This record gives sequence, C-alpha cells and structure tokens, in this order.
Amino acid sequence: MRVLLAVIVKEFLQLRRDRKMIPAMIIGPLVQLLALGYAANNDVTDIPTLLADQDRTPASRALVDRFLGSGYFELAGSVDSVTDIDPWLIRGQAQIAVVIHAGYGEAVAAGRAPRVQVIADGTDSNSAIVGLGYASRILSAAGAEMVRASLRHGAPLAGTAPLEAAPAPAGRVDLRARIWYNPDLRSRWFYLPAVLALVLMLVTMILPSMAVVREKEVGTLEQLIVTPLRPWQLIVAKLFPFAVLGMFDMLLITTLVVFLFGVPLRGSLLLLALLTALFLMTMLGLGLLVSSMVSTQQQAMMSAVFLLMVPMIYLSGLIFPIENMPRPIQIVTYAIPLRYYANVIRGVFLKGSGLAVLWPEALMLAAFGAGVLALASLRFRKSLD
Repeated sequence: MRVLLAVIVKEFLQLRRDRKMIPAMIIGPLVQLLALGYAANNDVTDIPTLLADQDRTPASRALVDRFLGSGYFELAGSVDSVTDIDPWLIRGQAQIAVVIHAGYGEAVAAGRAPRVQVIADGTDSNSAIVGLGYASRILSAAGAEMVRASLRHGAPLAGTAPLEAAPAPAGRVDLRARIWYNPDLRSRWFYLPAVLALVLMLVTMILPSMAVVREKEVGTLEQLIVTPLRPWQLIVAKLFPFAVLGMFDMLLITTLVVFLFGVPLRGSLLLLALLTALFLMTMLGLGLLVSSMVSTQQQAMMSAVFLLMVPMIYLSGLIFPIENMPRPIQIVTYAIPLRYYANVIRGVFLKGSGLAVLWPEALMLAAFGAGVLALASLRFRKSLD
C-alpha cells in the first residue's frame, strides 16, 4: 500500500504540473455548465406574432389583448389580408399568425361560434407546437367565457358545449390536470442535471485515456513498467486521481445547479454520490480501455468522443426521449450505461427517489462498472506485457 500511495501522490503531482489538464478538468466543466445553463432552454416566450384582424370590433380587440397580455406572444406587426402573412413567415419576422375573420364580434354577440385561425411556422417544430398549444389554451379560455356569458342570457352558443358553466353532470368527465416534480414545466430543470453526466464523462473517460497515452508518447510509461509496481497498482494509481476529481466536479456542479439555477435537489446527496461512484467505474474503465487500444492522444480523444461519448449521449435518453426512438434502437439503449445514470440524476434531483426506487439502476451501473473495468484492466495488462 505504501508503494501504491507513493504512485498516487506522483500522479497528483503530475496533474498539478500539467497546465492544460487542470483548466480542462475545473474551468471546462464550469464553462460547460454556464453555457448550457443559460442556452439550453426550450421554454418559449415572447413569440413574434403577426395579427390579421379583419373584424376590428371591441370583441376582436379583446381577444388580441388576451394574446398579448398572456406573456407568450409579442406583436411583431399586423396585416389586412391572409395573403400578406406568407412574407412575414418566410423572412422570419413572425413565427405565429393569428387571423380573426370578419364577423367575429357579430358572431359573439349573436351567440354563434366565431372563426379564428392560427398559422404557425413549422420550420421550428418545437416553437410551433408550443405556440399552438398556448394559442389553443387562450382560445379555449375565451370560448369558455363566451359560453358562460351566453348561458347567463339563456342562449347557448351554436355548435358549442357549455364549459365550466355548471357542476359536471353524471357521465361527464371533470378533468383537473396537475403537474408534479416540475410544475412550471421548466426545460432547464430537465437539461441541467444532464450537465453533470457530460462533465463526468469528460473528466473520467476522455482525459484519463489521453493522460495514459501521453505517458506512452513521452516514454515515462516504460519507466514505470520496469519498476517493482504490479499492474493493478499502476492501474489504480492512474485512475484514482481522476476518480477524486470526478467526485469533486460532481459536488461542484450539483452546488451550482441547485444554488445558481434553482434546480431542486429533492433526494439524498449521499445517494447521488454513491451512484455517481458506480458510474465513474464504468467511465474510468472505458477511458482505460481506449488508452490500451490507441497510440496517440489525438486517437484517444477522437475514439473516446466519436465512438463512445456521442453515441451514449444520443441513445441514453439524456436529451432525446427513448420512447420516441425506433424499437431496435430502444433495445440497444439497454447497453448504454448513461441511460441508467440519467434516470439516477433526474430521479434524485427532481423526484427525490431513493434506493428503493433506483436499485435496478444501481445494480446495472455496478455490473457495467465491474465488467468494463475488469475488461479494460486485462487489456491494459496485456499491453504492458
């Protein structure tokens, strides 16, 4: 153990002397967190909206005020005809167009269903879907008020059903939607915990592989081989500093995510640390495996990024929902360790899940970590031989 401790101290000293490695492990994660924290946001507000009010009555202006007062839409301009909408959408000056057809106010006064059309620019599908959802919610609320007003006057709107006018009769569904864990549907709460996984992959998979290969390039690895070190001691000494830095980055990122961006940590920090340690075993093993298969730092970085990191990010559910993937791809995702860690970080952060819920993920991470680390160690020992 004294020999092992001496080599670990040597590795820490070597990391401290490397002027490029420390910024990559400390400053890099901070920059990545801040960039993604402020940029990765799918919440859609102030949608540029084009208005085509062909009615120009107090009723139509009231509907326009509903749109602009909601905080979701911002008036980009107005036109007189539907045919004038297309240039605005093509130039990107508007993403949504609201067309209030002539006769809107007369239809509202007469108790008939008025005509309103919403046109969205589908090139940005996310903004289009969200914008149409906001518009539908506003129009539904306006329609419900019309129904209540018409019922008070004893004349229900033609072609409509009373909405919230009276207690739900027998056989009618009374829907009351509630959103748990993320009541405001903030996309930042979904993405920011994912930064933790990205940082850990950088620190414990890419950088270790490059560090080991760099020693091959400069010839210091051969000097270590001729010492009385056993292969397992060399492996542990090489990986231990990166494991410590990974846990440090986990605490750093978690602190910033919670206190800087306001993402709640509803679960146990200790449980998150323990399951993170299991995930680190897999990442360290993959980094060691890459280092045993390549001979230059460029090869190590390219292999780790394009063959391992990028596919894991795409197929883990960290960014794209696994349920939306084709069935064969969904089966492949079960072999992605990041899939299970993604469930861990979102379960601990947002749902407050404990080990009673996350034990399947813990078992899979432990199995992946032990298997990959054992395979990488055998491969690395063979390369030493």
